[in-house]
Amino acid sequence: MSQVMPQSNVETTHQFPIRVYYEDTDAGGIVYYANYLKFFERARTEWLREIGINQEFFLQQKLGFVVRRVEMDNLASAKLDDLLEVNSTIITLKRASLVFQQQITNQAKQVLCTAKVRVACVDFSQHKPCAIPESILGAFKRVS
Repeated sequence: MSQVMPQSNVETTHQFPIRVYYEDTDAGGIVYYANYLKFFERARTEWLREIGINQEFFLQQKLGFVVRRVEMDNLASAKLDDLLEVNSTIITLKRASLVFQQQITNQAKQVLCTAKVRVACVDFSQHKPCAIPESILGAFKRVS
């Protein structure tokens, strides 16, 4: 199994649609703030999949990405049944980490939430940061 599958027509900004379900909301019928973090995570994961990064392969090698830091601003509320879009861009790419700029907008294109998310590559067998494998780094370079 290949580590990273080559992809053509890669975009530098990834869009990922999310529908707000009942389980995403609080007692007031709006999206609970912590669920925006889940939406951001899903969007990053799907983007990796689309650019050919096989996370299962890297987990078998005891490598993975962990969130090191999040800066998030909640600007407006999403509600039950809203159709949202998560836009993600890589704004910093280093040897062992990268920073995603992400935002969530509603169907009216209103920005609801923004975040900067720093993720680090980690060797799970040693529980320490490590260099991003060249094959993954190359895939990130194509979209950053």
